[in-house]
Amino acid sequence: MTTHRATAEQTERVEGVEVKPAAGHIGADITGVDLAGPLDDAVVALIRRAVLRWKVVFFRGQELDHAAHLAFARRFGEPVALPRRGPHSPPDFPGVETTADLLELAGQYGMERDEWLHRRHHTLLRGWHCDHGTRIDPPAATILRAETVPPYGGDTTWANLAAAYAGLSAPVRAFVDGLCAEHRLGVGYQPRPGDDAFARRLLDSQVASLHPLVRVHPETGERVLFVNGYYVEEIAGLSRPESTAILRMLLEQAVRPEYTVRFRWEPGSVAFWDNRATIHLAPSDHAHAGSPRIMHRVMLQGDVPVGVDGRASQPVVGTEAGRW
Repeated sequence: MTTHRATAEQTERVEGVEVKPAAGHIGADITGVDLAGPLDDAVVALIRRAVLRWKVVFFRGQELDHAAHLAFARRFGEPVALPRRGPHSPPDFPGVETTADLLELAGQYGMERDEWLHRRHHTLLRGWHCDHGTRIDPPAATILRAETVPPYGGDTTWANLAAAYAGLSAPVRAFVDGLCAEHRLGVGYQPRPGDDAFARRLLDSQVASLHPLVRVHPETGERVLFVNGYYVEEIAGLSRPESTAILRMLLEQAVRPEYTVRFRWEPGSVAFWDNRATIHLAPSDHAHAGSPRIMHRVMLQGDVPVGVDGRASQPVVGTEAGRW
């Protein structure tokens, strides 16, 4: 996404396209636009401003195939072509990743889906994450479209990490500004005895990066509380108990209800979010319904995070997160 400072308008219109906020700190609905058709530069600029201002924007009733999805994404940046993707992703479109929930984990890495869930260390905060946060250059944005959704359940929730940082007290902001945290694949999974295919998969493709705990957004200049419950291993330089306590406090701050928005998917829905300034929570309330939830994702290439002190992230192991 090219440089553009976020604006403060509450409602904005361009050529019949309207942006309406969906919650107090995050989320907006955009109506009056066909994402599959040719988009005027003014409309593209409006969408860009809305993403930067509201962090995630929602479109309804869109008819996008893979080619149109990629064409829309390219108006805002270069799609990430993942070296490894799930078995349901379209082979002719390397920038598109397809997830099919109930089918996705079955039989992979030597375990069935129920075992995968059993081996997770469950906490209320663990599922919150940004996409591919272990990369040295996490994606700048994600554009996710729904093809098939369950009749109920399956919502996604996003949190505004810039608002969360601003909501911290001044002494806490000053403390966390200079810290870094290690983001690593596989945090929170229990190993099993013997030949563990999942553990071997992690070791073979391990990726870890040392990111600033507070990053400066490259377009808006906002300070962003760069935490999540999925990848963050520990804060560098602190003891494990200190790190655990502080990370929990910061993550609880990040996902306070006033900093979040929840979206109910329909076929043809599209969500476009700033992956540098948000974390999101994938749903876990629809598996018992027995209905598929098929989604298609395109991510835009990002840059290396930079902290308040001007220091950039450092690779620990590897450089990219493969299909994670």
